[in-house]
Amino acid sequence: MAPVVAPMTAAAKQAELLKKDGNLYFSKERFAAAIDAYTEAITLCPDVAVYWTNRALCHRKRNDWHKVEQDCRKAIDLDNNSVKAHYMLGLALLQKQQYALGVKALDKALDLGRGANPNSYMVEEIWRELAKAKYLEWEQGSSKRTWEIQCLWEVCKMALEEKHSRDAVQSEGFLDETKTSHVEQLKAVEEVFRRAEEDDIPTEVPDYLCCKITLDIFRDPVITPSGITYERAELLNHLQKVGRFDPVTREVLEPSQLVPNLAVKEAVHAFLDKHGWAYKTD
Repeated sequence: MAPVVAPMTAAAKQAELLKKDGNLYFSKERFAAAIDAYTEAITLCPDVAVYWTNRALCHRKRNDWHKVEQDCRKAIDLDNNSVKAHYMLGLALLQKQQYALGVKALDKALDLGRGANPNSYMVEEIWRELAKAKYLEWEQGSSKRTWEIQCLWEVCKMALEEKHSRDAVQSEGFLDETKTSHVEQLKAVEEVFRRAEEDDIPTEVPDYLCCKITLDIFRDPVITPSGITYERAELLNHLQKVGRFDPVTREVLEPSQLVPNLAVKEAVHAFLDKHGWAYKTD
């Protein structure tokens, strides 16, 4: 027997009508009117998460990030699987320069979005914002590390110069040997500092971490029966628009045959954790 669906209350029906009004106002960029409509819907049915996320979207359009954060937190309390709530919360936290918390919220939104529809525009949008945030986080940390390394290098160099001066006084008649030792010490210390800066110097992403279709670093890699790894969204798009075959081997391929490549995914995460510059998307 099919489950019995309880009829909507008068308040719920009115709230849905108000949501439709809000959607119409939003489409016409009348954000204040849309906020009023969603607020009335919330007053009638405060336990419906979508009313809160819809109002948060209006606040986002008006750059009222404090209210975006408030509405999204309420929506998440009601529905922790709301992609839009986690996404906009992440954006609001980034506006407050709370990069770690913002990245955490965007990561959550991305995981939820991939589970619901890995090929949706929303997933792409979330990824771009997440990559931008992680790049900014890396850039901020990189600038700090560079400054600290430069300061430490200057201190070490001065210490070696002082040591060289003392050694020169104590080693009269062996100045050439003292100078040679000093130069070698400077080179050795300089090499240590050079290696410390290597991870922050942009180079090239290894080919095995890049999709053969997009040539970009993997975000959500999947492997086909032929053993080739692709970006999930791009491969699904190929299967839908071009044909049900592997782009490289031309073998017959169905979406159900795709398996997450966890090894490559872990390798990508490890690479990005060490080389944050690779998050740059433009």
